[in-house]
Amino acid sequence: MELIQIDGSYLEGGGQIIRTALGLSALTGKAFEAKNIRKGRKTPGLKAQHLSAIRSLKELCNAKTSDVEIGSETLTFIPKKLVPKTLNIDIGTAGSITLLMQSLWAPLILGGGRYNLNIKGGTDVSWSMPIDYLREVFLPQMKRYADIQLNVIRRGFYPKGKGEVKIKAKGKITYEELISGKDKPEEDNKEASPVRPIRLGEQGHLIQIKGVSYASKELAGAEVAERQTRAAKHILKELKTPLQIRTEYCESESIGTGVVLWAIFSKDPEEMNLLNPIIVGSDALGERGKRAEKVGEEAAKKLIKEIKAGAAADRHLCDNMIPFIALFGGEIRTSEITDHTRTNIYTVSKFLGDILEIDEEKRIIRRKELKL
Repeated sequence: MELIQIDGSYLEGGGQIIRTALGLSALTGKAFEAKNIRKGRKTPGLKAQHLSAIRSLKELCNAKTSDVEIGSETLTFIPKKLVPKTLNIDIGTAGSITLLMQSLWAPLILGGGRYNLNIKGGTDVSWSMPIDYLREVFLPQMKRYADIQLNVIRRGFYPKGKGEVKIKAKGKITYEELISGKDKPEEDNKEASPVRPIRLGEQGHLIQIKGVSYASKELAGAEVAERQTRAAKHILKELKTPLQIRTEYCESESIGTGVVLWAIFSKDPEEMNLLNPIIVGSDALGERGKRAEKVGEEAAKKLIKEIKAGAAADRHLCDNMIPFIALFGGEIRTSEITDHTRTNIYTVSKFLGDILEIDEEKRIIRRKELKL
């Protein structure tokens, strides 16, 4: 059997190479071998979150894998057919649930049938999108293609984690139908089709800004969530747009705080387009010694920077959307084409071909008019 060769040290050399490769391998049925995994990181090799992704997809598609453990720098993954089922996943650390899901979204959305996931790990941890960003910015884009429910049972912060999230997903089209051209929309019904391409170019009109400021219950006495909210609102008032940030205190094993903000745009100045949502997000995490006001200010300043860039996809959304532009077509204009995005394009090309192109000047990634 011929194995697709993946260079885990490519460009930024991070774990996303493995996460994307696992998801596309399980979806397409193409086996791969990865070497030099996370070579660009301070501690190379697989982490707990990557092992959870490997185990999960191994169960979903009855894959054969090489022996791996924390620190392994090579991986062979040979998938069989995806089978919808319920998975109980415990990362065992504060490893990021949202990063784990980067491996699973494509199989869940295009794998056929209904998938139920019960996941334990970190919901709001460094170097990953917080769970509210996933729910409010990323998932609205995926709901074009699948019915998805996400419920946060408990937040998990570093170092103990133990957050809990439940996800249900049922796709509207399978990968086999997608590549065969079945269910292609009639010209007069493209907007209702599950194969509708992604079109995220210009922002349009800023309709409103929403957000959540959260903290562990132990910090309620110091009004940490309220202080984060006030600081964010003070920065965002220059935009002169409706602003709604809710505050939330939660039970958690480790103490933590954070702010997630999202700006909602539409070509129609009166209402949001639910078929093609334009939502730009930002976030900031608290940490010991970091004042609550600083957390709120940081999230707000990041959001203003994204808004002023004029693009319909923030840098993190673009990164996460790369496999789906390749699968469904379309294009995204982003605030910045990051090394994470370029790395994801490299990994996608290994499974789906050289079908994505970058317009550097306009900061646009689009799918070429080629068959998968």
